[in-house]
Amino acid sequence: MDRTQIVIPAVELQRQREFIRQLAARFGGLGRAPAALVDTYGCQQNVHDSQRIMGMLRDMGFDFTGDPYEADIIVINTCAIRENAEKKVFGAVGQLVHAKERNPELMICLCGCMVQQEEAAERIRRSYRHVDLVFGPQALWRFPELLWQACTGRGRVFSIEDEPGSIAEGLPVVRESAVKAWVSIMYGCNNFCTYCIVPYVRGRERSREPADILAEVRGLVADGVKEITLLGQNVNSYGRDLDAPMDFSDLLAELDKIPGDYLLRFMTSHPKDAGEKLFDTMARCSHVARQLHLPVQSGSTRVLREMNRGYTREQYLEKVRRARRAMPDLVLTSDIIIGFPGETEAEAMETVSLVEEVGYDALFTFIYSPRPGTPAAKLPDSVPRAEKQVWFDRLLEAQNRISAQRHRAYVGEAVRVLVDGESGDAQWPLASRTNGGRLVHLRGDASLVGQYVLARVTDANTWALFGEALQENHT
Repeated sequence: MDRTQIVIPAVELQRQREFIRQLAARFGGLGRAPAALVDTYGCQQNVHDSQRIMGMLRDMGFDFTGDPYEADIIVINTCAIRENAEKKVFGAVGQLVHAKERNPELMICLCGCMVQQEEAAERIRRSYRHVDLVFGPQALWRFPELLWQACTGRGRVFSIEDEPGSIAEGLPVVRESAVKAWVSIMYGCNNFCTYCIVPYVRGRERSREPADILAEVRGLVADGVKEITLLGQNVNSYGRDLDAPMDFSDLLAELDKIPGDYLLRFMTSHPKDAGEKLFDTMARCSHVARQLHLPVQSGSTRVLREMNRGYTREQYLEKVRRARRAMPDLVLTSDIIIGFPGETEAEAMETVSLVEEVGYDALFTFIYSPRPGTPAAKLPDSVPRAEKQVWFDRLLEAQNRISAQRHRAYVGEAVRVLVDGESGDAQWPLASRTNGGRLVHLRGDASLVGQYVLARVTDANTWALFGEALQENHT
């Protein structure tokens, strides 16, 4: 794509700031601070998108609430990855009719990936008349203008045009944590895995300029943020559309030069594009976590071909071997789909055997959910859900055994962790993460939140570690 067409000009962003000022004046007439509720479903990119929506709402003068009956505006940021997420969204939206009845001036907005699908948008248009504004991911930067139209016009506003996407720099952000932050380095996807709706709703791949990413990360480090996660549908595709040559490994190396006590994570890596340069760069960079999320999806080469993943089982396993040679302490996680259309029991068990061979630290596992509009949704699928559940349970049994074993190996070790919050558990009051992203429930004082500390691991189970803080770590 021509970058002059996808980068939003400064004059257009200034125009949105004018709408923010007009909306601040409009809602300022309430005689109190207006309240907004922002509810997010789905991935980390959605969370970061919601933070930008909250930033614009804050600049309009809004405070934030979790009570729909206190809100003057409600924004639900939706997910389209799985059918269950859509059901939850529609259930939540249906409940909001009561809040609208109590406060007819309440503005209800739906945004995100789900509403970018024509079928979902039409369902909202037809059956959820209390929704005032609907906009897709590509229109997020125009939220102030669209909200102004919804507030001042005579009808509902839908902005779900099919477009390749854009890059808007300088949008305000409300970050809920002073310890951890998300930084999007690119948007969209060009891979078109046959089961995935993302390329259809988030547009084509487009990379932010390195200078803008570096400036954002420098600012976060200067503000004391300790953990920064770089986001992209496929971070390994970063830079392919830039005028000056820079790939993701080059970007990591540049970010690593920023001085400070912080950790860089990233997600997600596509196996077909992850290679030795990435693994060697990770091993060399002192600020890059020894953690790699490398979604395999299936252990069957035939199923991988049907998924349009671009690699074979053996090619994936070779990448794992190379990554672990470069980083023996690597923590490796993955995504897996069980029950893809046409998958046999033998092929599902190939996935289980791959899991046992790799020995992942953790998995994110799903039973296949058809997404209307994707090629896989049109494939014949004769295996009953109950049979897929049996395969799925075998997968979980294998991974839970591996995770428990890997976690037990930490017991007795002293590990450096970032204390990122309070847990609400009286016995283990602090939540923390190792360099590799393993969750550690910790005994210690709340004053440690936001600090790196040395912790002694005293116990473990399948999903987490348990320990106690030994000392502050100022190094």
